[in-house]
Amino acid sequence: MSEQQQSEQPERRAGRRVVIVGAGMAGVQTAVALREQGFTGPVTLIGAEPHQPYDRPPLSKAVLLGKAEDSAFDIDFEALDIDLRLGREVTGVRPAVHELDTGSGPVPYDVLVIATGAEPVVLPGAEGVPGVHLLRTLDDAARLRPVLDERHGVVVVGAGWIGAEFATAARSAGCAVTVIEAADRPLAGAMPAEVAAPMAAWYAQSGAELLTGARVARVEPGRVVLADGRTVPAGAVVVGIGARPATRWLAGSGIALGPDGSVTADRALRTSLPDVYAVGDCASFPSARYGERLLVHHWDNALQGPRTAAANIIGAADDGPAPVVYDPVPYFWSEQFDRFVQYAGHHGGADTLLWRGDPAEPAWSVVWLRDGVLVAVLAVGRPRDLAQGRKLIEAGARLDPVRAADPSVPLKSTVRQ
Repeated sequence: MSEQQQSEQPERRAGRRVVIVGAGMAGVQTAVALREQGFTGPVTLIGAEPHQPYDRPPLSKAVLLGKAEDSAFDIDFEALDIDLRLGREVTGVRPAVHELDTGSGPVPYDVLVIATGAEPVVLPGAEGVPGVHLLRTLDDAARLRPVLDERHGVVVVGAGWIGAEFATAARSAGCAVTVIEAADRPLAGAMPAEVAAPMAAWYAQSGAELLTGARVARVEPGRVVLADGRTVPAGAVVVGIGARPATRWLAGSGIALGPDGSVTADRALRTSLPDVYAVGDCASFPSARYGERLLVHHWDNALQGPRTAAANIIGAADDGPAPVVYDPVPYFWSEQFDRFVQYAGHHGGADTLLWRGDPAEPAWSVVWLRDGVLVAVLAVGRPRDLAQGRKLIEAGARLDPVRAADPSVPLKSTVRQ
């Protein structure tokens, strides 16, 4: 590097304005990662909500049950010289002039990071009906706390991860709970039938009623009407039927979106336009490990992706080395019905499923192989299987299927030599 390039480098790094849209986990971690990795230029973090940036997982647990006042991140944004602009919704982006449109005027950027997360899918016909709730924001949790405090009978629509977690919290608070699921089992969109079926028993064991194969026709004040004519009394209705990337504000921007609405980032988390990156729940990325594009709506992805994006933003500013590639082993956890459920990997292309333990027991796990290589693991009360499995997936380990199906053998000891 010449003396002139060396003298220009700090100026370029200091002069590029990075603007991050979305003040959830992914946006906050991108801002923090930029500072931790030595970026000294202006960083602006824009959030639509008026609250200090906060973590979402506690909303369905501690915050909802009143065991924590809030879930705000313990981050000193002022000390990090991060310009935090809250209560400001971004309505559009004009890449040709490098500007964002907001309700309080345009915001210029040199580098844009899209971190707007996902928004819950609304139950058709339930909008505006009194007593119908979503659980995505701090305000949602605040509205639901009195419901639990007063022990209203609660109907949960959707037996996915968020539905199970809310049902768990409602039962802990002493509420009568009915969960309505259109599919024939819980987690129908996330787990194979043979894995999800045993989880149905968890609802009854906790005192919740699970109705499967039940479609909601409409929601009326005080009750839910099913397609077959049955009615379910409801002091409150909580809808948890999925989420979609919050990217509608990008319409007309030229930033490429996938059929699922996600920003189609590349392996460096860059979008289809120069100087625009995307991280977290709103972005899909190509995985060489799994041979397909992944859209991961989980906390760990919102924590890990920003580090890659920050490194590539800084590298692009410095004409640095080849981009850092983002190809993680996806991971998430769920606390439900007195069980700690963990999952690592992606089982979509697996050809072999192996049980480790009896799903009728409190602790068991499942591993998935593809051509003998471990690609995913689900652990219920077996954290060691998850910890070891995650490392083995990262390493592309090939397992002995006979030994891997023996729950008494540590997973790390099932690797073929």
